[in-house]
Amino acid sequence: MKSEVSVRLGGASITLLASRAALWQERRWLIVADPHFGKAATFRARGVPVPQGTTSESLARLATLIESTRPTTLVFLGDLFHAVEAHAPATLAAIRRWRAEHEALDIVLIEGNHDLKAGTPPADLGIRVEREPWSVGRLAFCHHPQFVAGAHALAGHLHPAVRISGRADDGVRLPCFWLREGLSVLPAFGSFTGGARIDREDGDRVVAVGDDCLYEVPSRRRAG
Repeated sequence: MKSEVSVRLGGASITLLASRAALWQERRWLIVADPHFGKAATFRARGVPVPQGTTSESLARLATLIESTRPTTLVFLGDLFHAVEAHAPATLAAIRRWRAEHEALDIVLIEGNHDLKAGTPPADLGIRVEREPWSVGRLAFCHHPQFVAGAHALAGHLHPAVRISGRADDGVRLPCFWLREGLSVLPAFGSFTGGARIDREDGDRVVAVGDDCLYEVPSRRRAG
């Protein structure tokens, strides 16, 4: 069990973090996928009774992560806001307070499918929006998982999860990093996002996140 795992992707030193994020060491860029800020507020606006406080919890975890990693740039791999209803006054107020505490931090958003519905982030948040794939060196920052010629793609969107189980009735599903040649998919950062079980192939590397630790998930052996 580890709190971080170091990998080489596209010639870059990337550290996978148990806080469901990654750090590009050479540039000190913090990479986060799918926060979905305001998702609970969106559900409530649509008449679904869900708990409050999920955005504040995600922002608090993000603030702690920024404090520990001291990044120069924060890159969101899409789906910053969940929907247009996520621009509710209380949600925006919480995000503005968080932004004011990190006003010197450069923030880039790779436009995702939910961002297209939610609209451009308010200008006073100081968030630069880029379309996918946004290539920097031999890394390509994306929302949707895809292969980019000449680069290793970092993506989100899938909210990847893996089932850790000894038997069919005692397993648990954990968010995970899903790495394969040319493409790595990060777990969703948001507190209220859920997860989709991955369709793992031979050669894929899967690192699960649980209890603030990372677990290397061995590949299944095929019956011979």
